[in-house]
Amino acid sequence: MTKGDIYTKEIFRRILDEGCYDKNPRPKYSDGTPAHTLSVNHGMCTYDLTKGEIPLITLRPIAIKSAIGELLWIYQDESNDLDLLKDKYGVTWWDEWDIGNRTIGQAYGATVRDHKLMKRFLEEMEKNPDSRRHNIDLWQVEDFDKPHGLKPCAYRTDWKVRHGKDGVDYLDMCLHQRSSDFGTAGCINQMQYLVFLHLIARHFGYTPGRFTWFYDNIQIYDRHFDNVDKMLKREPVDCKPEIWLNPEKKNFYDFTIDDIEVRGYPKAEIEKKNPQIKWEIAE
Repeated sequence: MTKGDIYTKEIFRRILDEGCYDKNPRPKYSDGTPAHTLSVNHGMCTYDLTKGEIPLITLRPIAIKSAIGELLWIYQDESNDLDLLKDKYGVTWWDEWDIGNRTIGQAYGATVRDHKLMKRFLEEMEKNPDSRRHNIDLWQVEDFDKPHGLKPCAYRTDWKVRHGKDGVDYLDMCLHQRSSDFGTAGCINQMQYLVFLHLIARHFGYTPGRFTWFYDNIQIYDRHFDNVDKMLKREPVDCKPEIWLNPEKKNFYDFTIDDIEVRGYPKAEIEKKNPQIKWEIAE
């Protein structure tokens, strides 16, 4: 099993054992019913990439290409355009948060663009790689005064160069997430930012080192309990997935979706043993 499989079962069990119900939830299901959650606060998952540890799970198939496409849409295209997301990457799951003009408003890619977050991050990393101040922060309060579909959930990354005792220069990164609908997107968010770490490490010539995911609140929606029970009863598929990047590419902005693959992930076998599960989305 992957380390992601291990963490997934641990987190589901923790929420079921320790979780508290909310009282006045903001989200609603499509039929107008309030979407209550069972949740816990504060936790982390950490992965040593040099040992092949990875957040990817085999307890259900994961749409990896779509997840990577969304990442590029935010940080490379610096876009909030839903038509671009659909036409370029085939991703439509953000359509629920269309503010009425085929965008998600002032959020995510628009924040990256308007605050020049990637430009500043790459420039500072180039000038002073050993700084402990490298971060990309989507939580820009002034943006919330403008129309937006959803405040960022995975909102901040912190980056550190580590000069290993083995003579290798590693790049470590941690992701901070204020809220995670874990059944639907917990694995997806982690995989997106794991790929992000690989891309930035390649850009600067570092070896991907450690990836850590900090969550502030992690939840199971009340209409997802049957799905969680199914996943807890499933046996993982034995595999060792790894990130592959086109060796001819280095610059972050030169990579396309076709230059990034997850190899060693037997999706057909996983689909057969642990079929996809439908999750009702609340917004």
